[in-house]
Amino acid sequence: MSGRELQRIEVLSEVVAKKRTERSAAAVLGISTRQTRRLLTAYRDSGGSALIHKARGRASNNHLIAGVREYAMAIVRSKYADFGPTLASEMLLEKNELKVSRETLRKWMIEEGLWLSRRQRRSFHQPRLRRERYGELIQIDGSEHRWFEQRGEPCTLLVFIDDATSQLMQLSFVPSESTDTYFEALRGYLERHGCPVAFYSDKHTVFRVNRPDAKGGSGMTQFGRALAELNIEIMCANSSQAKGRVERANRTLQDRLVKELRLAGACDMESGNALLPVFLDRFNKRFAIPAASAENLHRKLNVPSSRLNDILCHREQRYVGAQLTFHYGRRQIILDRSELSEELAGKYVEVYDFSDRPLEVRWKGHSLPYRVFDKEQRVNQSAIVENKRLGHALAIVKAQQDITRTAKVMTNSQKGGYKKRGRKVYGPDYYEELQSAQAAVEMPV
Repeated sequence: MSGRELQRIEVLSEVVAKKRTERSAAAVLGISTRQTRRLLTAYRDSGGSALIHKARGRASNNHLIAGVREYAMAIVRSKYADFGPTLASEMLLEKNELKVSRETLRKWMIEEGLWLSRRQRRSFHQPRLRRERYGELIQIDGSEHRWFEQRGEPCTLLVFIDDATSQLMQLSFVPSESTDTYFEALRGYLERHGCPVAFYSDKHTVFRVNRPDAKGGSGMTQFGRALAELNIEIMCANSSQAKGRVERANRTLQDRLVKELRLAGACDMESGNALLPVFLDRFNKRFAIPAASAENLHRKLNVPSSRLNDILCHREQRYVGAQLTFHYGRRQIILDRSELSEELAGKYVEVYDFSDRPLEVRWKGHSLPYRVFDKEQRVNQSAIVENKRLGHALAIVKAQQDITRTAKVMTNSQKGGYKKRGRKVYGPDYYEELQSAQAAVEMPV
């Protein structure tokens, strides 16, 4: 018997013994007086067994027939083992004409070990100690946010933070996370601090080739290639919790920096970047901590400025065809004929694509003159846009769509060459001029 039924027996026995009234028993049991009288009559006739629910021990009226569970789980185990309960129940109904409710199937899959609950699927991230030395590990990330609130457009803040000291090393407002913007931020970091041991980032395509079946290339991104030439290691975190230092810094900046920009009246990236050095110094005095070891692992940047420009740019190899042409960026590059270029048919040249000047074509250190045949369309319908650059890409598309292109429609008169003349005013000498003009026409006749 259940606890409620035992309570009813105790209260009704007090009513039978005249120690309690029916109204008092109804109030204690939380039922009506009429129901109390029914229970009391059954109790007097059949005793406490009359208070037990009559459906106890019987199968439910809507229970599934025997064998349905075995049949359903056999199908799920063979075809839908990696499906969730919701999708698996839909597939059973659609493909196998077997109707099983989502929650029933969830219970069966959990009991069979084919599905884990949310609590069971929860992962735990072990804490990681800070690096001991300054410049040993620099965490980098981009935070897209409405930094200027409603005064300006949303943009991305590139954040470089030292793992050992929580010191902000570099801040920069950019339109979006891209290779060019990270190249520019890296240049500022190297000129100010030198070369660290390693950078720690997420799995953004700027830092990592996420497609193992990608054709062409060496399996290394342009940013990774530049760091390799500078002898700097790049490591990618497997989760956002692994680089929690920079993630928590982003959350703090989205509060403090936004209000600093509001007080300063900054409304665009140019004015925001001008205020970042002052904010960075004040932030580090407030939040930076000393490293466990006093050693600084930053190495001096022993690279000339011209060499650094060649490193921090897009560099790719292209095959030169028999007509001394190759394709780059939906453009056809035509090499000018010379003694050097005529020998390059069937060979590879290296393309240096700079962000601030035209690209260069080089072969063994020699710069080759060329012409460009641009085949780029206004909109590339098949372009693959990453999630982190979607806002910037949509802004460019919107700007292109805002350019009004109105077609000029010509009337039939304009097509025939008709030109509208101004209204002629007839003066007092009009008829004399008309007679002299007629006489001039009649004289040759």
